[in-house]
Amino acid sequence: MAIAPWIVSDELWGLVEPLLPVKERRFRYPGRKRLPDREALQGILFVLQTGISWTHLPAELGFGSGVTCWRRLDEWQKAGVWERLHEVLLARLRAAGEIEWSRAVCDASHVQAKKGAPRRARARLIEPETAPSTTSWSMRPGSRSPGRSPAATATTAPS
Repeated sequence: MAIAPWIVSDELWGLVEPLLPVKERRFRYPGRKRLPDREALQGILFVLQTGISWTHLPAELGFGSGVTCWRRLDEWQKAGVWERLHEVLLARLRAAGEIEWSRAVCDASHVQAKKGAPRRARARLIEPETAPSTTSWSMRPGSRSPGRSPAATATTAPS
């Protein structure tokens, strides 16, 4: 029987747990007991694996609410947990000789251009002048409403 990919094994939890920030409970007004970190991590992995909305995380799974898992994800992101976990996992793979560098790809969208890209020249206009808009009406300068031309006003105004 295959295990669900969002279930955190004891081995993985042994790597993740030391990286998580410790939140002490307040003494005077402790409030509701915090969801255990392992369940929150499993809820995060469930949402990321299935692609469901955070608010649709099933309570029957025991991972807490989706909002709780999202807050924990945000908290751990700000604490730098994911970067440290990535470094730990890479170090373990490197030590075991499991990284095949001949198949590594560097994604250009995440690599910084040290010398910078050359500036593109401004596009030249082909036409000497842009055409008038066909969707808007003409308005007199300084006026908020469309008006008649001065010639039409002079000939049609009563004397």
